[in-house]
Amino acid sequence: MPTTTSARPQSLSRLAQEVLPVLHAHRLMTAAQLNRLLRPHTRDTRYLRRQLRQLQELGLADATVRRHNRAGELLYYATALGSDTVEAGGEMPARSYRVTAQAAASALQEHTLAVNETGLAMVEHARRLGDECGALSWEMEVLHRVRDGNARHGDEAWLTPDAVLRYTRTNGTERRLLDSFIEVDRTTMSLARLAAKLHAYARYATYTPQPAPGRSRTTGDLVQEAWRERYPALPRILIILTGAAEPVLARRAWDLRALAAADSRLQRAAARSPLRAGVTTLGLLRDHGPFAPILTPLLGDDVAATDVLLQPGTPARA
Repeated sequence: MPTTTSARPQSLSRLAQEVLPVLHAHRLMTAAQLNRLLRPHTRDTRYLRRQLRQLQELGLADATVRRHNRAGELLYYATALGSDTVEAGGEMPARSYRVTAQAAASALQEHTLAVNETGLAMVEHARRLGDECGALSWEMEVLHRVRDGNARHGDEAWLTPDAVLRYTRTNGTERRLLDSFIEVDRTTMSLARLAAKLHAYARYATYTPQPAPGRSRTTGDLVQEAWRERYPALPRILIILTGAAEPVLARRAWDLRALAAADSRLQRAAARSPLRAGVTTLGLLRDHGPFAPILTPLLGDDVAATDVLLQPGTPARA
């Protein structure tokens, strides 16, 4: 069994040292995804696969076969030792969730890959546009409290986006930080459940923590929404659809907007907060990028296609 000492990062190649934190952060990735993320200048994955084999030999990473893939494609993840090694470096926060062999082989494979494909699409367009969005610019399943009370993981006190993605838009000397909550739907989720997720985001947008038990607010206490402690602006909600033909996904997007528009409580909550939400497809995001008018807005009266900024008035894409 390899030890932490024998698997120190300095014993790895530079590329292997880059791969390990990415696997730790993003849970499960294909060799092709890793190559696009870390070696965009080449499509040849042989060198990267050699580094993955070295990580496996050291016990820092492992692989599982992709389900329902006749070619036997491998999916890679950081082992417990690999995650410990990354966290010991102090550059990434400790994570409560660790990928096990059982979890890596589970039915969640395709959803995890789709979330990472969304982040990868943002990275590739950032390179083309001269913006900043890198290999570690998205974080999976970050907990956000949406009400006071019982804080047990998984109950309705928490909002857990599929990912939080950070992107810096550069326009001349102007730089703009764009945070996004990412939700990926592979057409396996009911529209009612997607609409319920919008409810949770509306609660988060307006949630103001109450004083601790036994303590009352004083005149000098600053009363503000919880999200202001974490973000310079409330992140936009980007719902990414995949898993079906584009016409099917387009109808699903409009059905989701219709559900949101008919929900008066959601609309009132959105009107009282800076909440913005839009839906698009993974195909449109990959093909046209986040700053093309590819999103259907889900809140408000404007139905015109817009870009990731979700500002009204963007002309529809031809």
